[in-house]
Amino acid sequence: MAEPITVADPEDPRLRDYTGLTDVELRRRREPAEGLFIAEGEKVIRRAEQAGYAMRSMLLSAKWVGPLRDVIDAASAPVYVVDPELAERVTGYHVHRGALASMARKPLPPVDEVLRTVGRGGAGEEPAVRRVALFEDIVDHANLGAAFRNAAALGVDAVLLSPRCADPFYRRSVKVSMGAVFQVPWTRLESWPGEVATLRAAGFTVAALCLSDRAITLDELAARDDERLALVFGTEGAGLTPGILDAADAHVRIPMDAGVDSLNVAAASAVAFYATRPRPS
Repeated sequence: MAEPITVADPEDPRLRDYTGLTDVELRRRREPAEGLFIAEGEKVIRRAEQAGYAMRSMLLSAKWVGPLRDVIDAASAPVYVVDPELAERVTGYHVHRGALASMARKPLPPVDEVLRTVGRGGAGEEPAVRRVALFEDIVDHANLGAAFRNAAALGVDAVLLSPRCADPFYRRSVKVSMGAVFQVPWTRLESWPGEVATLRAAGFTVAALCLSDRAITLDELAARDDERLALVFGTEGAGLTPGILDAADAHVRIPMDAGVDSLNVAAASAVAFYATRPRPS
């Protein structure tokens, strides 16, 4: 049983994992390099633990020691108890949820392994992974976290990220996703858009969500009920790059009313995931 350790010095080196959590550039450099990420709030911490991520330490306000006692005992990692003012000095913001955990990352799997991962419906005689979401250059952490939550909720089996995409394990992404980033298998592509060939070789139709003259409607795509489908989403500003637009098998648009030409990427992904979910056989 790990015994909580009260810490009163914000410069204590044992709290290093939690310093400057609002400094995006610092955390973007440090966290992947040091193999860690930060989980915030009881639900997210529990989901990270249940997904098999090893705990490095916890930073808690006193009121959370009891509710998280089972997690503390199971993890056998050091638990640092601090008052809210000290937590704010260390992290750079008011930790209103009162519970943070530093977790160890796992190595990212290769693309072909992610595409073979058994989907939540079971493999049987059908492909294990039938629906894939691919995000190109999404740099907003909140949007990426929301998109992961949509993927988990709406039957997407795996997520692929282009090399320049934001880190889904950055604290804000994890928080917005409510821990869904731990539920959906994902990896980062090394070659983009070259990896389209990998998807196609695995039997996927690659559909790019965009506004183009040759775009079919989302309803038309859904009516085809492709056996294996990869939906590609780009940034709100520039949209998808010419390379993926040229490589995609289909261009797809979501019909809009009232003069609106596009949705936020998180909203668009939710609509597309729902519309194209596999039909019951």
